Amino acid sequence: MSLKYPLLALLFFSLPGLLFAKPKERPVVVRLETTAGLIRVELSDETPVHRDNFVKIAREGVLDSTLFHRVIKDFMIQGGDPDSRVRRRPDGTLSSPPRQKQLGDGDLGYTLPPEFDLPWLFHQRGALAAAREGDDVNPEQRSSSTQFYIVYGRSWGENSLGKVRATLAEDGIEMTYDMWQTYLQEGGAPHLDGNYTVFGHVIEGMKVVKAIQAAPTDSLDRPLEDVILLRAVVEDRK
Repeated sequence: MSLKYPLLALLFFSLPGLLFAKPKERPVVVRLETTAGLIRVELSDETPVHRDNFVKIAREGVLDSTLFHRVIKDFMIQGGDPDSRVRRRPDGTLSSPPRQKQLGDGDLGYTLPPEFDLPWLFHQRGALAAAREGDDVNPEQRSSSTQFYIVYGRSWGENSLGKVRATLAEDGIEMTYDMWQTYLQEGGAPHLDGNYTVFGHVIEGMKVVKAIQAAPTDSLDRPLEDVILLRAVVEDRK
């Protein structure tokens, strides 16, 4: 082919790839059916280890019938502890873990490597993130295999948010302009950035999250009236 018309030549050689390129799959969406209502979360393809693990445990029923065992107003709701499973008695009534039992230590015997993706995935309102043990016993900041939390967070003014940004900067974590504006306009939990893996976000059901985070709780931050994750369903990507 003559190079007299280079743009036409480029189009000619590119056209087959454009015509036959495999379409990109839609992000994975998981439906969380709770006693407080429906929450749908979209998982990020930028955190494939956390995405694939969450899909796996959802499909295996690991999350089904577990509690949102830790709820803190203006902060987050946490669930996914296998030890928090609610069981059905032979007479049909539900049996919850006793109130005096400390929840939050259950897992599947493995952890996940951190997949921080700042400034794209951060703790804005509605973020889905992985819980983990503290730095003193977990210096690599590896994530729990099952436990997750959804951020509700607080509202921020420039002065208070500026203090958080300064603290993050001391640890080498930058709060970009877009992150700053999002926190000011929507709220969130910026102090967690760079320390916990965010791997998705809520696309439906923030009113449910808002209701759960406002629920009255006991001294262990467990809702006085159990909030149960009845079922986690991986939706069809088609």
